[in-house]
Amino acid sequence: MLFRVDQASSASLADQIALQVRAGIVSGELSPGERLPAARDLATALRVNMHTVLRAYARLREEGLIEMRQGRGAWVRPEANATMVRIGELASQLAAEARKIGLTPQEVSRLVELS
Repeated sequence: MLFRVDQASSASLADQIALQVRAGIVSGELSPGERLPAARDLATALRVNMHTVLRAYARLREEGLIEMRQGRGAWVRPEANATMVRIGELASQLAAEARKIGLTPQEVSRLVELS
């Protein structure tokens, strides 16, 4: 998979990297179990700080899309798939809208449970 970043973009570099991994999972370009580039190697190739790549990978790990082990690298989780990515995107949108109108996480959770 070829990664690119746009230094002029309003999106952070870490967000751009994470977005490309999500897109790779959705398109099937990244398969479950597939190893991602080492953070140091990807940072060098993109000419960004290694911590930028690690932030992107950490975000993807929090979303349940990748696994990371120090010294072993990062790879796409076996259960990561296009549906999981889409549900995550929808959940993020829901959370953002709920914050805008002042709903608490508990209120949002209750609404989702009633749906």
